[in-house]
Amino acid sequence: MKLAYVTLQGRGRTDALIAETAAILAADGVRLAGTVQSNIERPDRRKCDMDLAVLPDGPVVRISEDRGDLARGCTLDSGALEQTVVAVQNRLPGAEVLIVNKFGKREAEGKGMVPVIADALELGLPVLIGVNGLNLAAFLAFAGEGVTALPADPRQVANWCKAMIPAGIA
Repeated sequence: MKLAYVTLQGRGRTDALIAETAAILAADGVRLAGTVQSNIERPDRRKCDMDLAVLPDGPVVRISEDRGDLARGCTLDSGALEQTVVAVQNRLPGAEVLIVNKFGKREAEGKGMVPVIADALELGLPVLIGVNGLNLAAFLAFAGEGVTALPADPRQVANWCKAMIPAGIA
């Protein structure tokens, strides 16, 4: 199976690694589908704003809801996330690698990017996923055997992705 993941401790570190890996792959001419996340800190809020850039060329979609500084719990805008799922699904044909910024709560529930991940694997594409510690057990249960844990080095992660691209697709 051509499914791998990265996970790092520290807020935003996995997002940064995924984004850097995507930039390396794009610079190397790899055709990408998927998402990378950027987190925008706001001095007047406890929680950051979360934006997803749809690979390879946008759009950028705000996937968090501003519920005020006193808001607790998840601020994910599920409708905005589903908008990115559709955009990624539409870009999957012709892609060489699928990058999913995060296997998050929605994916742990079997929603979010799960159908896109399944489609990409069925097409034989390598899939790279960022996973946080909270959802690692759910991800490993979803992935089953044959999933690869990659090191926290964007060049090595990019090299894994390129090595997994099927010869007929490149």
